[in-house]
Amino acid sequence: MEKIMIVEDDMKIAEYLSMYIEKYGYEVIIAKDFENIMATFRDVEPNLLLLDINLPSYDGYYWCRQIRKESICPVIFISARTGEMDQVMAIENGGDDFITKPFHPDIVMAKIRSQMRRAYGEYATNYKERVIIQGDLTLYPERLEIQFRNKVASLTKNETDIIESLLERYPRVAGRQDLLAKLWDDQAYVDENTLNVNIARVRKKFQELGMNDAIETVRGAGYRLRITWEEEKA
Repeated sequence: MEKIMIVEDDMKIAEYLSMYIEKYGYEVIIAKDFENIMATFRDVEPNLLLLDINLPSYDGYYWCRQIRKESICPVIFISARTGEMDQVMAIENGGDDFITKPFHPDIVMAKIRSQMRRAYGEYATNYKERVIIQGDLTLYPERLEIQFRNKVASLTKNETDIIESLLERYPRVAGRQDLLAKLWDDQAYVDENTLNVNIARVRKKFQELGMNDAIETVRGAGYRLRITWEEEKA
């Protein structure tokens, strides 16, 4: 059964949506802990997310950005905000669609079904999955997975983007600014140390799979993939 997660702090609206959506055969999970949306998201692994903008602690834009680091599941914003800028920000922060309150439930269902078709259904059947291969290393960007020989590991969205850049640029250098631009749209709000942390996580993931010293730091430029495992075989 396909799962839909609702992140809405007005429980009356959340329960109304849940009851209506369940009639169409979906499993619905309502988020309750607004401090730990990502923990709930990882536990549920929904096929689609309905996300309010005005939420306790952090707004929907923030949570959508966090989700986009790990997942490409469809996100539909539902909000009382009606300004054009709000809809622009929703899309720019990773959303796929926007519904204004008050809404008719049939509109919500139509948009849910539309996004489901695009992501998983009839509109996606002719889509060929992207696969990037370099020797024994295979990256599946849409799955957020990497395979090395007979081992498979899950990745976050950021880790996937970094590895994709390294593979596409190989044997050239993937520049720091290019990586920052790929991972975060607005570089002005990104501490470069954040990129260092993500590179360190990719290095660790490579090591766990059996690829040692596979990322070379090119001082003043960026990072380059090294096919060290082929040297070890030789």
